[in-house]
Amino acid sequence: MVTRDTPWPDGTPCWVDLGTPDIPKAISFYSRQFGWDIPIGAPEFGGYSSALLDGRQAVGIGPLTGPPGTPSAWTTYIATSDADATADTIKGAGGQLLTELMEVADLGRMAIAADITGAVFGLWQARAHSGAKVANVPGAVAWNEHMSSDFEGAKAFYAAVFGYEYGDMSSDGFSYATLLINGQQVVGGIGAFPSGQDASHPAYWSVYFGASDTDKSVDTAVGHGGRVIRPATDSPYGRMAVVADPEGAVFSLISTPADDD
Repeated sequence: MVTRDTPWPDGTPCWVDLGTPDIPKAISFYSRQFGWDIPIGAPEFGGYSSALLDGRQAVGIGPLTGPPGTPSAWTTYIATSDADATADTIKGAGGQLLTELMEVADLGRMAIAADITGAVFGLWQARAHSGAKVANVPGAVAWNEHMSSDFEGAKAFYAAVFGYEYGDMSSDGFSYATLLINGQQVVGGIGAFPSGQDASHPAYWSVYFGASDTDKSVDTAVGHGGRVIRPATDSPYGRMAVVADPEGAVFSLISTPADDD
């Protein structure tokens, strides 16, 4: 288990939230999926709601934004101590801002951006809201991952913007790198679509949630209106699956041991 009550280091995926057209429906699904306590948020924030895992903020669930046809999706936010400077660096590295930088009350400063591959992510400069207060246990975020058809371009972009170094996890036919801060702390991964996959497939950031029993978590999702995108399989890092919620937002599951404490 990782718990934190102060801002995450620059470059760390620090928060994820769901944009959905039906917040009460999402609350019903995810509270049963992960055991989250999700008080409905204030009207002045569009009903944006923070999900609590054992009393600690884990994720957000908010209204769907964007042009008509924007799909329901999870967004990964990356920590920065200076959102304005990072936004300038994003543009200088070939990315773009999809929203203007904005203040979120006294909680923080944010923007939504797209990298050179088209994958969407958020920036978060913490103030009163430092980000997730729990991670790496069942029901909390366990991993954030970028996938695209431009592996080297993606690595160059994120190194320029967040100063990442990379650990190599590639093998025959599989290109994958871990994101390192200060050459040591692993905070996520960047991978290439498998050979043979349609190169026009959109690039994306995805979120993995910990599960004490991946197969049971898949069954729970399906039982409450979700669907299976990729069935559960074993990997060197845990048993993994990919599912979608009733509105189509995709997320991954990976077996994560419960904290012994």
